[in-house]
Amino acid sequence: MLKISNNVSIPDEEIELRAIRAQGAGGQNVNKVSSAIHLRFDIRASSLPDFYKERLLALSDSRISNDGIIVLKSQEHRSQELNREAALARLVTLIKQATVVQKSRRATKPTRSSQRKRMDKKTQRGQTKALRGKVSY
Repeated sequence: MLKISNNVSIPDEEIELRAIRAQGAGGQNVNKVSSAIHLRFDIRASSLPDFYKERLLALSDSRISNDGIIVLKSQEHRSQELNREAALARLVTLIKQATVVQKSRRATKPTRSSQRKRMDKKTQRGQTKALRGKVSY
């Protein structure tokens, strides 16, 4: 059981974990041991609440396919168990990030005092630059 929040959790049966060989350099260990983890999670077929499903499917993330399947690959650790934990942790963070509701932006105006200060600085700077010009006798 993978816990997302106090109310939401995903049963282990809905998450498909498969061990594969890791890429890159590593010598004998990487050539003979399947330590990388390939995680697949079907959003539409899951038991997540509808709000979570809608938010996840609306994401434009390369890890989510058009069919609504999250595909994560974890190979940063040497052991299979650590890679499994890392993949599950990344799945949890992805789901949590998708469900965060952004605070709506309120348009604001600069204060009259700040506008006056800005214009005063501009005129001051203009005068400084004007004094650098050619001196005529």
